[in-house]
Parts: sequence; C-alpha cells; structure tokens
Amino acid sequence: MKEKQIKKVVKGRYAQLAKQDQESCCPSCGCGASSLLQAKAVGYSTEDLEHVPGESVMGLGCGNPAAIADLKAGEVVLDLGSGAGVDVFLAANKVGPTGRVIGVDMTEEMVKKANSIARDHGYHNVEFRLGEIEELPVDDKAVDAIISNCVINLSPDKSEVFREAYRVLKPGGRLTVSDIVSEGALPDEIKSDSNAWACCIGGALEHQEYLERIKKAGFKDVQVVSSKEFHIEGEGSQALTKLLSITVKACK
Repeated sequence: MKEKQIKKVVKGRYAQLAKQDQESCCPSCGCGASSLLQAKAVGYSTEDLEHVPGESVMGLGCGNPAAIADLKAGEVVLDLGSGAGVDVFLAANKVGPTGRVIGVDMTEEMVKKANSIARDHGYHNVEFRLGEIEELPVDDKAVDAIISNCVINLSPDKSEVFREAYRVLKPGGRLTVSDIVSEGALPDEIKSDSNAWACCIGGALEHQEYLERIKKAGFKDVQVVSSKEFHIEGEGSQALTKLLSITVKACK
C-alpha cells in the first residue's frame, strides 16, 4: 500500500471512532469487550481509569506507557498519536499544574474531541495539536519525555517518527512507547490489507527491526520492559503469524 492510501484509511477509521460511528477493537486483547475492559487488559489500573475523563477511554491502546515513563512534576511531555487523550490526561495528573502535556494526532475529529474533553473537565496543563507524527508541530529540544500507545505501527515511515521524536526531546530526554510488532515477517496479504493497517496489524515491523530503527534515530539504552504474545487468525482459525505487544524505553 502507498503512504497516502495508508494515511487516508487510518484517518477515516479514527475519524469514525471519534464520532462513535464504529466500535473499537484492540488487536492485542480481542474484540467484543467494553473500552474499560480493553483498557484494563492492556495494563491500565482501576485507579488510573478513575482519575481520567471516562470519555477519553476508547480501548485503543496496547499498553500503559504513562505508568512507567517516570514522569515528574513540572515536566513537559509529548504523546504521539494522542487520540481522545487518555494518556495525555494520565500524564497531566503526574506532571501537575507546573508541567504541561502536548498531544499530537493527525485526525481532526480526535483533536476536537480531546480538546472538548479537556475543557469540560478543567484540564489547564494540556493541549492537543493537529499534526502528523512524521512531522511533529513541536520545536527542537522542547520536551522532557515522549509517550506513545499503539500508534507508531500505523505510520508508513517509522524511521522518520523516531527521528522526529529524537529532534524534539531535550538532551537526556526519555522515550516510552507501547506498540505492536511481529515475530517473523507478516504475510503479504496482511501487509496489503487496509483494514489490517487501520487495526494496528498491517504495519507492524519485525521485533528486532523496530528496536534497530529506534537506535538508528540516535536513541541509547533501548530496552523492552514488557512483552505479551498474541496471534492473528486466518481462515480455519489457522494462526498466520505471532505478534507481540511490547513497551520500549530509551533515552536521548
């Protein structure tokens, strides 16, 4: 699939989700569960979910990067692909009123939804910006920490995403991302399936290649801090390939 086609499909799916015209489906924990149950299945605690606006919880993640990003009061945090803002609000609670959290998302409907939630719930230390994670609307060396939750796999140019992340981090800044990767190459029919791309599967890189691209962007101390296996099924319930939901930490 070409880059423009991938982005069009992804934008369309998440625009529908923002307008609640389409049910969400978390690839690492299955379909059919409520957004709250999906969120708990990938690592959000009951306490986490009680302290963020309920409408920001859409069950779209594959981890809980804000919980392990070692966020501190007063820091500036950036969320790549912020959606309705659940991880932004979690981070905002950690950095407090002297800190700031920026969410960037390429889907206008998601940005509008997140900004509306922030206003309705009185969050003054957050902002949501419309933009692409391959070309972040953020200044050089502007943020202390970056988080991202099951979004980078949606990008057709992941190397550029990691280069941009490196650019906007301050010296000594940290990157914590949860994402979907594969063990072994994905079948061509999955990589060329638009729905598989939009569901965080078709764009999954092989595990080691994903880590290498982070390193090539300049990051050091790259480590996988959690990993969970699951499979995608083909006809006759035959597993096509093994996938992993991983959380990776690195620093500039």
